[in-house]
Amino acid sequence: MEGTTRERMADRLRETPATPRDLAEEFDVTSHAAVDHVRHLARSLQHGEEDLLVAPPECRDCGFDRFDDPANIPSRCPDCKSEAVDQPAFRVE
Repeated sequence: MEGTTRERMADRLRETPATPRDLAEEFDVTSHAAVDHVRHLARSLQHGEEDLLVAPPECRDCGFDRFDDPANIPSRCPDCKSEAVDQPAFRVE
């Protein structure tokens, strides 16, 4: 394994999209730590030609996807209060 965790995550996200849960399992960190790494990565990418793309979380019950922070891991839907919310997915392109 070469590079920092963030560098390896960036390489992983260049290959295929991933959720915080996917990154947590692959890089042996918590889901919230994975989100922190991704947020830092997004700031680093602002200076180059690549972008961090985020597919926002979505409620599986009502389809709500307009969360205030699309990179957050919501515990419930603010619209219908359901806990059936998919995590966001990240990709570097």
